[in-house]
Amino acid sequence: MSAPHKLVILDRDGVINHDSESYIRSADEWQPIDGSLNAIAQLNQAGYRVVVATNQSGVGRGLFSMATLNQIHAKMHLEAEAVGARIDAIFCCTHAPEDGCACRKPKPGLLEMIVKRFGIDPTAAPVVGDARRDLEAGAALHFPVHLVLTGKGRATLSTCSSADALPDHAKVHENLAAFVLDFLSSLQTE
Repeated sequence: MSAPHKLVILDRDGVINHDSESYIRSADEWQPIDGSLNAIAQLNQAGYRVVVATNQSGVGRGLFSMATLNQIHAKMHLEAEAVGARIDAIFCCTHAPEDGCACRKPKPGLLEMIVKRFGIDPTAAPVVGDARRDLEAGAALHFPVHLVLTGKGRATLSTCSSADALPDHAKVHENLAAFVLDFLSSLQTE
C-alpha cells in the first residue's frame, strides 16, 4: 500500500488571489496575492500536494459561466507554474446558497471529496481559509484549520473576541506565505 499523500488544502479567493465583493468574474480579474504562488511552490518543494476547495456560487447565480470559471483556473495554473508551483486539483461548489447542497462550505462536502480522492487522514492535512465557513468545514472533519488575514480574514477575526473563539482553535497567520513559513518550520521542530 502506498503512503498517504501529504496534502495542504487552500481556499481560493482571499487566500491565493485577491477577493472581490462582486466576485471574480473573469480571468483578467484574477490577481494573485503577493507571495501566495511562491508559498505554494515552497509547499511543493517540501513534498506537499496543494488542493483548492472553493465555493464559486457565481456560476449558480448566473454571474459567470463554467467556461469562464475554467478560464480563471487555467490562468491560476499558468501563473503558479511560472514560479514553479503546482496545484494538483481544484474542488468547486458552484451551487447557489439556496440550492441546499452538501458541498457548499461551511458544509464539509468538498473536503469529504478530497479525503476520498486522495486517501488522506484529515488530522494530518491543514485547511487554510480567510472566512469562518472555511474553518467550520475543516473543523467538521477534524482538519487542523488556519485563518489568513488576507481577503475576509481580518473581518473574520474581528467578529471573534479572540483566536480561541474560532473553530477548533484555528491558528492565525498574516497571509499564505506566513502560514507556509510557520507550517514548514513546525515540521522541522517535530
